[in-house]
Amino acid sequence: MSNSIEMMTAVGLLARYRRKSLSPVEVTRAILDRIERVNPRVNAYCLVDRDAALKMAKASERRWRAGKPAGRLDGVPLGIKDLMLTRGWPTLRGSKTIDPNQPWDEDAPVIARLREAGAVFLGKTTTPEFGWKGLTDSALCGVTRNPWNLGMTAGGSSGGASAALAAGLGPLMTGSDGGGSIRIPCGFTGVYGIKPTFGRVPSYPASPFGTVSHIGPMTRSVADSALMLTVMAQPDWRDWYALPADGADYGKGLDQGVKGLRIGFSPDLGYARVDPEIAQSVAAGAKLFQKLGAKVEQVDPGAGTSIFKDSHDYFSVHWYAGAANLLARFTPAQRAMVDPGLVEIAEAGNRVTLLDYLAAVKRREELGMAMNKFHERFDLLLTPSLPIAAFTAGQETPTGSGMKRWTEWTPFTYPFNLTRQPAAAVPCGLTKAGLPIGLQLVGPLHGEAVVLRASRAFERERPFAMPKMG
Repeated sequence: MSNSIEMMTAVGLLARYRRKSLSPVEVTRAILDRIERVNPRVNAYCLVDRDAALKMAKASERRWRAGKPAGRLDGVPLGIKDLMLTRGWPTLRGSKTIDPNQPWDEDAPVIARLREAGAVFLGKTTTPEFGWKGLTDSALCGVTRNPWNLGMTAGGSSGGASAALAAGLGPLMTGSDGGGSIRIPCGFTGVYGIKPTFGRVPSYPASPFGTVSHIGPMTRSVADSALMLTVMAQPDWRDWYALPADGADYGKGLDQGVKGLRIGFSPDLGYARVDPEIAQSVAAGAKLFQKLGAKVEQVDPGAGTSIFKDSHDYFSVHWYAGAANLLARFTPAQRAMVDPGLVEIAEAGNRVTLLDYLAAVKRREELGMAMNKFHERFDLLLTPSLPIAAFTAGQETPTGSGMKRWTEWTPFTYPFNLTRQPAAAVPCGLTKAGLPIGLQLVGPLHGEAVVLRASRAFERERPFAMPKMG
């Protein structure tokens, strides 16, 4: 990875701050200048507040000079997904329906914890309207593009965050993931992200899409995600789903390796169609884990059932019903401003009966139990992050695919929102066309540490590459 200030990791920046060989103000200015040059091409940020960022950086610089940093992230620049309440800035969620002229006087739990830790807030990153799809475009903010190829999508719904990371527009980003919204953009742009166990990172306000939605870190290195997650996972009374705080430091044990770990490798979850180039790269990743001392076995975690093949249908019931609930209070005028695709799935959600929903909940329970049983034998499940590489920006499905909805090309992500498990997207190579490929590591419930540890072992052997953007 480049040694330029803009591409340094948070861990690297903090080490330089401690040695007083680099200052938060110097770093923040360099990144803000790069945002000014590069963001018009990628559209990663929908709001940048130079004055506020430099004010935070100067306060951090004073603390470092006094030898009293505020917390684990003091002085590290950060981008915030524009679904998360941030004091002093509008949170428009990619939607024209939200009035920016209202009091913005509250931080979401994760933003409060990051502020307390001394992070420097750069601005808000782009998202599709209300984070409803696996791409990032909206009538409000336009199309977000992939730094590896500006004609291609950066994924979504945390696509602004992933594009910012890959383009050197900040080392730390907040992401949310209701059906793959951290792992999809990380897979398409070659950066790292982890969706923790549901409830590990407190969330408020609750997602309109319910208990499939998780919050997690997105970074350019595994160690940065471990550091960021340690901060993000602190308690907050506003989330009544939140797990009890356990005080975990996710940086501890990160370099213990994978020797002796039992990894089940599923190239297709028993049914998914995967581009041969991606399948080959992920299979090579499985062999690398074996070389590093893990016990790798090819498996079908849903063998003898249709639990994974059917998961698209019962995930859609959850997702579409959430969309219907979201739009239920909208006036006709507001509804006319909403992304037509979101309106379509909300209409489908309106047709879901209570019995349909309860049947989908039952199938979700069955999938969760199947994965609990799977993890009695295996510490981790390894799959592709995505079955395809990034495609044309500004469209929901690849040209000529015959697909209608984004969930049709994301078979490896949403099942593990249903099961609430931790799952990470790890860069594992490039296609011949120069687009990133990702593998996914899924851990047992509450198994973030083992997911991070295995991710770090892979990263040490295959350091993550970033695109070259001037």
